[in-house]
Amino acid sequence: MTTTALPLALAQRYRDIRQHSERLCAPLAIEDHVAQPVPEVSPPKWHLGHTAWFFEATVLQACVPGYRQFDARYGFLFNSYYESQGARTARDRRGGLSRPTVAQVLAYRRHVDAAMLALLAVPPSPPVRELVEIGLQHEQQHQELLLADIKYILGTNPLEEAYEAKPRDDEQAHAEHAREPAARRNEWIECHGGAMPIGHDGPGFAFDNEGPRHMVQVSPVALRAALVTNGEYLAFMRDGGYTRFELWHAEGWEWLQSLPRRAPLYWHPGPSDAEPWQHYTLAGCLPLDLEAPVTHVSLYEAYAFCRWAGWRLPTEAEWEAVAPRLDWGRRWEWTGSAYLPYPGFRAFGGTASEYNGKFMLNQMVLRGASWATPAGHARLTYRNFFHPYLRWQYTGIRPARDLQVASLRWNDQ
Repeated sequence: MTTTALPLALAQRYRDIRQHSERLCAPLAIEDHVAQPVPEVSPPKWHLGHTAWFFEATVLQACVPGYRQFDARYGFLFNSYYESQGARTARDRRGGLSRPTVAQVLAYRRHVDAAMLALLAVPPSPPVRELVEIGLQHEQQHQELLLADIKYILGTNPLEEAYEAKPRDDEQAHAEHAREPAARRNEWIECHGGAMPIGHDGPGFAFDNEGPRHMVQVSPVALRAALVTNGEYLAFMRDGGYTRFELWHAEGWEWLQSLPRRAPLYWHPGPSDAEPWQHYTLAGCLPLDLEAPVTHVSLYEAYAFCRWAGWRLPTEAEWEAVAPRLDWGRRWEWTGSAYLPYPGFRAFGGTASEYNGKFMLNQMVLRGASWATPAGHARLTYRNFFHPYLRWQYTGIRPARDLQVASLRWNDQ
């Protein structure tokens, strides 16, 4: 990892990033801060506490002699999965923490911020700068998680109330409802294959799982210029996509039986066949835009759709090889690649050694970014990863096809 931020710039970035987390929670009621509908969705109050704890545990306690903790009990409440930091609240019980209150968590953040800014007032050593940088990148990851978790908390509530008043502008960069131009659905970006480098190498921050850069053999492939749209996915549904077992992984078919509604997360059918589907957005329920990229689909659904259409999901190496010529960044794009270490992988040091490597099993890689991804995190080498059944993040589908296979089942109408 390389970081070149000057002390004053680093302190200002620290202020800006920390304040943004709290701004994301500002529209919420106090009650919204505590809800945890499913284990994967953490309460907003827990995110605020955890990101403060991360700086306290990895930077302040390690680098500031005589640092006094705000409350020694908070480590048990806000540690996520760091075994080196001791026992912790079970992930599925975070929503049961009525105390500390939101006000107390915000006071905890003020305490940590004061100590961090005092530390950054003097030019920190390179090792300390690296720890601070990891902490900032970590908090930005939680900001994206916050938006997804808030949407799930409000969107699965029977009232389906809005988080914000106005729908996100279709013309805004990385907007939630940005449309896919019809012409791009017939456009495929080709890669003629061969040995190609993937992975991070060079200046700027990268997580340990993004490197080292290495050569990968890529077969001739084409990725579609456009993401799969809501209209295309609706055609899959109307053709029995959720009832045809031959399209699904066996594990995906079992998962499918547990769904309360066989549709992407947050979709709701209209009152009659003649009325359009609706979906919950951060601005409340809106008519489904058939031209917008489908989102909130699992790996199982992405795979089944591509099977139905005569396509497949790209590998992460194929995605990285073609991505410089793609318009990416609106949805996290499922790949067909398991989340595994690159050859020569080296984890961060210290507590951060638990950050990524220990999760390299039974998860799949997503590439790209979403409209909710913080600036600086949308880079070609970024490796997101989730279990195949998860779909509360802004996930989407970009099809691939082998160049040797010319016939396609789907033709854009």
